[in-house]
Amino acid sequence: MEELDEAIAVIRLNRPARLNALTREMVVELNEALAVIAVNRTVRAVILTGSGRGFCAGQDVAAADARNRTAPSGLVERYYWQEQFAGLVDRIRAMPQVVIAAVNGPCAGVGMALALAADIRLASRSARFLNAAVRLGLTAGESGMSYFLPRLIGASRAFEILITGRTVEAEEAERIGLVIRLTDDEALMDEAEALARQILVNSPFATEHTKRLVWQNVDAPSFTAAIELENRAQILASMTEDYKEATAAFIDRRPPRFQGK
Repeated sequence: MEELDEAIAVIRLNRPARLNALTREMVVELNEALAVIAVNRTVRAVILTGSGRGFCAGQDVAAADARNRTAPSGLVERYYWQEQFAGLVDRIRAMPQVVIAAVNGPCAGVGMALALAADIRLASRSARFLNAAVRLGLTAGESGMSYFLPRLIGASRAFEILITGRTVEAEEAERIGLVIRLTDDEALMDEAEALARQILVNSPFATEHTKRLVWQNVDAPSFTAAIELENRAQILASMTEDYKEATAAFIDRRPPRFQGK
């Protein structure tokens, strides 16, 4: 984990020789890093990216193959590790910080799931997305993939991508709304940092609860339920000191000085 400053944390997957493919040990470390950041109230934005020329090539298939040949896992062990992999996306979605995936190059399998779980995705022009589990005798329902992808790009398009296991190149990813925009490879992290700093301009309470509202209301049982949740959050926000500061700053035509209170 790195810090651009005390408010922005960078998690950089760091196994570039293997395109940052995840081993079980890396999954443990990443879960721990996400848990530490989630309770750090000073950090308000997280940038998730990869070292070298790739974001994340998914699970390390070579490591899995070696286990299968020498000491194959039993049901209980396999299910435990499945939950650890899936726990990564659960942590990303649940943490109060806004998570920006800066997708640099190949983004496959659980790597794609990590990107989908992020609140916002930017991608370099060399990025490409792939869930090839269906080609490996597994389902495409991996670490939240079958949940997130239809909600981001629509059920029909998501189904075709998942059922074929085909690659989505960067230009298509932008066109269908999988990423918000593309950048040149060398500019990706600068773009991600600029976006994070746009988020930091707003009050901590408003940012955190907007994230909660958006993702909870994606699955709201009704419009009425969504409005009720919005009303509650809005009144709570209006009782904060930062709201008073924001209105005063607007009238005074100056930048607000938020204190997270």
